[in-house]
Amino acid sequence: MKVSREQMAENRRRILEVASRLFRDKGFDAVSVAEVMKAAGLTHGGFYGHFSSKDDLIAQTLAHALAVGAGEGGDFRAYVGDYLAPRHRDNCAGGCPTASLAAAVRHQTPAARSAMTDGLRSQIDRIGKALPELDAADRRRAAIGSFAAMVGAVILARAIDDPALSDEVLEQTREWIEAGIKPQSASAS
Repeated sequence: MKVSREQMAENRRRILEVASRLFRDKGFDAVSVAEVMKAAGLTHGGFYGHFSSKDDLIAQTLAHALAVGAGEGGDFRAYVGDYLAPRHRDNCAGGCPTASLAAAVRHQTPAARSAMTDGLRSQIDRIGKALPELDAADRRRAAIGSFAAMVGAVILARAIDDPALSDEVLEQTREWIEAGIKPQSASAS
């Protein structure tokens, strides 16, 4: 039975969503194509109708996950507060793909690294739009530094077994970023 274009698109979206959650939760190497397809409610045989290989799935999943999270500017303080919150730290599968997968991407294909590069550029632009009170050079510096600190803080907070220190890493990083930038009520353009 032939599947409609709409159903193919929906199946592909579902595969990307499931793969994104599984990869963020377990890492690229710990997740098989069969596991992704089963979690998506599809047969393993249908995989190659959407992707040429697991490497292709990884690259396309990264592009999909990073595009979904890019968003537009917004309130910088709220964004930092949400990102550096215990609920984000504790939700690897549903959290930021950069914090979950950046270290592992360096071992992936050029296409996966390119998807991560595009995602990073989008995040830098998003944060920059949320800081309109800064001049262009300061806005870019603040965007890069803030995002790097946020990602690093989440990675460290997830890696340790001391809940109090983990919370402190998140809290102190948030306060450090806010003290250095001091946005009033930055909104997207």
